[in-house]
Amino acid sequence: MSKKIGGSQAHHFFKGNRISLLIFLLPSIIIIFVFNLFPAFYSFFLSFFDWNGFSQSKVFVGFNNYIMAFKDPELRNSIIVTLIYSLLVTFISMFIGLLVALALNKDLKGKSLFRLLYFIPVVTPSVASGITWKYLFDPYNGVINNILGFFNINGPQWLNSTSWALFSVSIVGIWKRIGFCMVIYLAALQDIPKSYLEAAEVDGANSWNAFRYIKLPLLLPSSLFLIITGFIEAFQVFDLIYTMTNGGPIGATDVLGFLLYRHAFKYFNLGYASVVALIIFVILFLLSIVQWKYTGGGVKNVE
Repeated sequence: MSKKIGGSQAHHFFKGNRISLLIFLLPSIIIIFVFNLFPAFYSFFLSFFDWNGFSQSKVFVGFNNYIMAFKDPELRNSIIVTLIYSLLVTFISMFIGLLVALALNKDLKGKSLFRLLYFIPVVTPSVASGITWKYLFDPYNGVINNILGFFNINGPQWLNSTSWALFSVSIVGIWKRIGFCMVIYLAALQDIPKSYLEAAEVDGANSWNAFRYIKLPLLLPSSLFLIITGFIEAFQVFDLIYTMTNGGPIGATDVLGFLLYRHAFKYFNLGYASVVALIIFVILFLLSIVQWKYTGGGVKNVE
């Protein structure tokens, strides 16, 4: 039988072993400081300067970079594009992932193989996925338009069209995220007590009513988790945009991550790029607080 450690005992244990604990934690603390905290604070510091990243001197410009950012139509366009991409990828992948999870939750032959096939895109590198789908979306020699042509359908320009480019990139994002949503929903479905469904069946509820009044309410915490993590992931997208559209055509896929990259490593305006990075950080920080409140720290354990 395991012996529980009370609050006072734990306090004396940690107090007497501070040096040992600090030694074990020191490597992790150094790594977090060097690769996370220091770059974040230094980026905030650079946002008040005009610097190209090479010259030894930095010109202090105060809040000019912030004023420029709030007046910049490219930044407003990037925020809108990123938001649309986030909405498309997050909610469509959740919907399809839920349908797949409901299907695979039943006793089907070969369902383990289907789970594997649906999850493969999740672990496929985004760069490889972007290059592959770029060839599939080729308007002249791509597989997709060739299939549409077989049915006498003129395929669109996909990545070359301002109307289709963002939707095309979103398809790849959805394809990569369906498997993750499926796994989360499948775990939640299998966690629902069978007694609830058996009681509903005894009361004469059909499959739709059982899903609507039992499964769907119990899946809400998982859905909230997928919404928050989906937006966090979508607001950091860069590799798909870089490999598929390079932000074009005419800014149609110019997400915040690519805008940051362009100002930092093409225009060498690290001060302005730091402001864009700060905006992304604030958005992700707020989303993380919501996630922590409703799916983590805000949930009390009930024994």
